[in-house]
Amino acid sequence: MPNMSPTKVPMPQQDPNVRNKNFEEVATGYTAEMAMEEATRCINCKNRPCMTGCPVNVPIPGFIEQVAAGNFEKAYEIITSENALPAICGRVCPQESQCEGKCIRGIKGEPVAIGKLERFVADWARENDIKPKKAEKLNGHKVAVIGSGPAGLTCAGDLAKLGYDVTIFEALHEAGGVLIYGIPEFRLPKQKVVAAEVENVKALGVKIETNVVIGKSVTIDELMENEGFEAVFIGSGAGLPRFMGIPGEQAMGVFSANEFLTRNNLMKAFKDEYDTPIKAGKKVIVVGGGNVAMDAARTAKRLGAEVHIVYRRGEEELPARVEEVHHAKEEGIIFKFLNFQFKCTY
Repeated sequence: MPNMSPTKVPMPQQDPNVRNKNFEEVATGYTAEMAMEEATRCINCKNRPCMTGCPVNVPIPGFIEQVAAGNFEKAYEIITSENALPAICGRVCPQESQCEGKCIRGIKGEPVAIGKLERFVADWARENDIKPKKAEKLNGHKVAVIGSGPAGLTCAGDLAKLGYDVTIFEALHEAGGVLIYGIPEFRLPKQKVVAAEVENVKALGVKIETNVVIGKSVTIDELMENEGFEAVFIGSGAGLPRFMGIPGEQAMGVFSANEFLTRNNLMKAFKDEYDTPIKAGKKVIVVGGGNVAMDAARTAKRLGAEVHIVYRRGEEELPARVEEVHHAKEEGIIFKFLNFQFKCTY
């Protein structure tokens, strides 16, 4: 019989007044017992609406059924048949508007915690050195992938499973793209999670070359004409900031979120042993209400600032994930909505 509890099994997490001073991961993860209990809340719907909300079509009821039975390795095999980055997706995918948003259990209570279960399975596999299955043999075709962000890694992993000889070309010195430079350590640990997922993609046979700027180091034409690549996937990302075009944007102390987060995440400015300069300030205003705004605000808070988020609409219209807004409030971020006016002096 399914567990008909209307609420999810809560995932343990750091106390807000402790975590807002460190960069360790906020949520500490399910135990096996917690995961199995939460998995029993799935009623294994015949129509599987949760799968219609999953962009990569993970067989969600199938892997959850295995978690409920304690068959974690089989659950990992099912997830990785469609998803190359389960530990990452389980942490940062907007499940509330995707798989969990379609869950039948969400009609009269909380949906099944699909993301948290995916995270648990992926973490269990990493801790037990379980790797995704690679192709039995190559098919003789070479594909180049430009960019090692989530799109590039997923494309490369899926092609490798089909037997293609895949090489990723990454402009930065470290693979991961936005997973490395954009998302903070407290949401997505870089060494424990991102680096491990990249190694899983490499275990499928994918080669990764860093510090290669396509168009400068080598062109696409040269890849195809001189190096034997038959196809190229361009996943170069959207790493440039968009400015508002208002007075004062170029003043000292005004940063795009991209620069602020890259200095902190990729260049490790939050660690004392790194020399990367970063100006956190004592009182910070973050303009915007999306996930990037939450990341920037929560990062500035951890660097010691009093942080205000200014958003032009109401709270119910915030584009950021509900969980991120909740965590930001818990950590002491101050929100200003609608017609709040402020004057920037510089």
